[in-house]
Amino acid sequence: MTVPSTTEATDDGPAPAPTPRRRGFGLTAATALVMGNIIGGGIFALPAAVAPYGTVSLLALVVLSVAALLLALLFGRLARRSPVTGGLYVYPRDAFGPFAGFLSAWSYWTMCWVSIAALAVAVVGYVDVLIPLHGDHALEAVVALAALWLPTAANFAGTRWVGGVQIVSTVLKFVPLLVVATVGLFFVDADNFGPFNASGNSVPGALAASAALLLYSFLGVESAAVSAGEVDDPERTVGRAGVLGTLGAASVYLLGTVAVFGLVPHDRLVDSGAPFADAVNAIAGGTWGGTAISLVAVASILGCLNGWILLAAQMPYAAARDGLFPRPFARVGKGGVPGFGVWAVAVLGTVLIGLNFTAGPDTTFRVLVLITTFTGCVPYLLSAAAQLYWLARGTRARVRPAGLARDLVVAALSFGFSFWLIAGAGYAAVYQGVLFLFAGIPVYVWMRGRRETSEPTGPTGGDGVSVHGRP
Repeated sequence: MTVPSTTEATDDGPAPAPTPRRRGFGLTAATALVMGNIIGGGIFALPAAVAPYGTVSLLALVVLSVAALLLALLFGRLARRSPVTGGLYVYPRDAFGPFAGFLSAWSYWTMCWVSIAALAVAVVGYVDVLIPLHGDHALEAVVALAALWLPTAANFAGTRWVGGVQIVSTVLKFVPLLVVATVGLFFVDADNFGPFNASGNSVPGALAASAALLLYSFLGVESAAVSAGEVDDPERTVGRAGVLGTLGAASVYLLGTVAVFGLVPHDRLVDSGAPFADAVNAIAGGTWGGTAISLVAVASILGCLNGWILLAAQMPYAAARDGLFPRPFARVGKGGVPGFGVWAVAVLGTVLIGLNFTAGPDTTFRVLVLITTFTGCVPYLLSAAAQLYWLARGTRARVRPAGLARDLVVAALSFGFSFWLIAGAGYAAVYQGVLFLFAGIPVYVWMRGRRETSEPTGPTGGDGVSVHGRP
């Protein structure tokens, strides 16, 4: 992974030209990256997770699709200013300093390994279709841990092996989604949809709560921005790839979720551990279709875990290269994989699965997804705030009113949507998410202190302030 650049572009003047380097992704590849990362394994379990809220969750999916498009536009505009690898870590760092950058990187890293634990739990429902687990929580936990550690072992084989697994799993993950999203629509029964609001709460409350769960399925909209240093003409490509990839993923999600709601009766969907398998069984009759889809879903989720484990190791690797994460995270093994980061993700995921699995896989998945919503929205909030900062700081002579109005609307709505999703996650998820976030502060204090003591100290005045005017 390329080390994030510290180059800062502002409206007060042109930024220094970045060092020429070889790019890798064109528009097509960058769009595929975004769409492939968005459509992960969570969608295979989410229709059942949001079913208790009723069909209001379909409206939430539409609203969330609009929010994801706004975020894609936001990251595209920010990539014009900082067209370097790092994305959600670089933008807050450049605007507000290293502490904001660290918080964003820490929160994003936390989101990665918590979502990895959630994906491992999502495997359980589909394994249960293939090999009945009879509700044995201990056995379900073993399956979830196996789903976590098998991709972990694959990562130690090297990035080339990871890439091969990703190609296969990317093809497999589209099979059940496309089958249900296209063929399934012809078998939809309107009586299966159930009530509009089944939560017992207000419609706005149910809308926000279901959207907070569904955000998990849109994580990855920032992929092109995070990899901007590897993209051809990132100033233009990142925004376009984000919008096109998000539109493609949102279309598949919406059609697929509508089909699942219309194929599986609401009372069954609420308790389903494998909603897409149940949907295919309703289309084909019998159980063979659900068994086939379950096999594909397990392979797809394992492949998704394979990629996210690597991503979760790369984010602290980049921050460690900047001196903001412990030094072991910067070590790369023979296969090109940050080995310590992979071990850290696997161990933390194991602990999280063990702590939460006593409530059962369905509840565990919901809790982990909501924590992921909080930790994922923090970098989104900070990135939107960074864009608002740069817009407020812009030089009047260089401002184009139409462009300023558009960028302000996109940044403000992105901030508002992120804040709304955090609120919808609920008290428990926000409480646990804040604990995860604040746990990083001692790490920052230690790393920052060690870094400053190792740097040469300039002359200071009597008040302890540098003669250059900075503390």
